Amino acid sequence: MDSTNQPTQVGQDTPKLISFTGNAKDFFGIWIVNLLLSIATLGIYSAWATVRTKQYFYGNTSIDGHRFEYLATPMQILKGRVVAALLLVAYLFCANYFPVIGLIMALALTIAAPWLINQSFKFNMRMTRLRNIRFNFQGSYGQAFKVFVLLPILCLLTLYLLTPWALKKIDEYLCNNMQFGDKPFSAKLSTSTYLSAILITFLSSLASIPLIIAIIFTAGGSFENSANALFIVVPAYFACIYLLKAIYQAIIRNHIFNSTTINDVAELHSDLSPARYAYVEATNILAIGATLGLAYPWAKIRKTHVLAKASAISLLPTADSVLDTMDSSESSLGDEAATLFDVDVSLT
Repeated sequence: MDSTNQPTQVGQDTPKLISFTGNAKDFFGIWIVNLLLSIATLGIYSAWATVRTKQYFYGNTSIDGHRFEYLATPMQILKGRVVAALLLVAYLFCANYFPVIGLIMALALTIAAPWLINQSFKFNMRMTRLRNIRFNFQGSYGQAFKVFVLLPILCLLTLYLLTPWALKKIDEYLCNNMQFGDKPFSAKLSTSTYLSAILITFLSSLASIPLIIAIIFTAGGSFENSANALFIVVPAYFACIYLLKAIYQAIIRNHIFNSTTINDVAELHSDLSPARYAYVEATNILAIGATLGLAYPWAKIRKTHVLAKASAISLLPTADSVLDTMDSSESSLGDEAATLFDVDVSLT
């Protein structure tokens, strides 16, 4: 990263850049083996694939020479995945053959969604370690129900006018309930930044439609030839979706990082360029599509490098006073159930 693009210093010490040393060649070997074995074992090996992938990325990410560690075991993942899959099958069966029971289960899922989200975050935090200190998540069901169930309903009733405020409250809930050892995270976010991010993304979307049309005609396509049009429109459509999503994510990521501290431990920084990140995301999805998925390892490594180079952390003098309060016995059921039932939530 050029010195002119370094994150602004806020803490007492010089911000330390987050380093990522992974490369596409090594990850491709891990990815292709994971893929083939997962197919050969009808998905059973996917638990081992998840652990191998996360251990590779965590192990190649470091701060001031200290590498992250991923502590979950394949059996933890597999047990949670099997139970979650059985619940999903039961829900789909009831929804198709016993609509009333399916409706009751759907209502139960809505009520359970805050718990699932909390468990997903808690599992992933507790399975992450840095400097021999594990992360944690302390969100309560009541708080999660307010931000993940009541706020979306409130947004709907106000014709989505409260969306920027609701998105801010969701991210504040997630940030302010995270811990590093016994030290809590603290974030004070701004509704105006979320509103600006939404407006910028919306204005960018207005240019995407004529851009798609221009690409079609530049490539010699025509709406009269549906096959040619779809061949060009579909990749262009997905590229634009990823581009717009990246613009929003970059703005919000910078805001969250630059507004967050770990009490008595560190201050976070991010200077991710929305234009640069949008270009990377759009070209990544095009490369993945053009290679029928074979470029996925290269795209993931490329994206991770961009994110790491845009991130930094200022360690405070009292950073060594952190105590590890976690144990390693944790179930992945909430994490796997949240993923299978499509209620997984993450920070931008």
